Amino acid sequence: MDNYKYPIDSKIVSTDQVLINDLNNYNTLFGGVLMKKIDNNATLSARRHARVKECVTASTDSVEFLYPITQSDSVCIESFVIYTGEKSMEIFCKVISEDMITAERKIAAIAFLTFVALDENKKPIKVPKITAQTKEEKILFMHGEERAKMRKSRRKQSKHVIESLDIRKPWELEKL
Repeated sequence: MDNYKYPIDSKIVSTDQVLINDLNNYNTLFGGVLMKKIDNNATLSARRHARVKECVTASTDSVEFLYPITQSDSVCIESFVIYTGEKSMEIFCKVISEDMITAERKIAAIAFLTFVALDENKKPIKVPKITAQTKEEKILFMHGEERAKMRKSRRKQSKHVIESLDIRKPWELEKL
């Protein structure tokens, strides 16, 4: 395995049309439909970077919905690995909507997801490091360590919250 790779090495670009079944009651793309498309793209970027059969989503750090996507739009998702830890990969996703009639293009959403590459025994493995090249990649990479620290802090907080959650069935709680 190479010690360093470039974000372009893991770049995945996919474009889809927006179908009527993908629309919510506001006639815009359901956020969940877009999140599924983002996760699929990000998975392929993670697998391409690590060159493994399986990668799992460790977290969806953020999805920023910036502009609504309508049925007259196409949806283009660009994803690539932008930062790596020892065994984790942060994938950046840029969602571009294009009005198929007017040709107007907008960044409709951005997302950061974290993936872990698995070996044949489903154990996390080391992943190659990243070297940013373009201006866009360098800006995204520059804040990667900060985002990784925030993820670790959120994970620690989540573990604390989980310890206090009740997993009994709701009807069992009423008996107390």
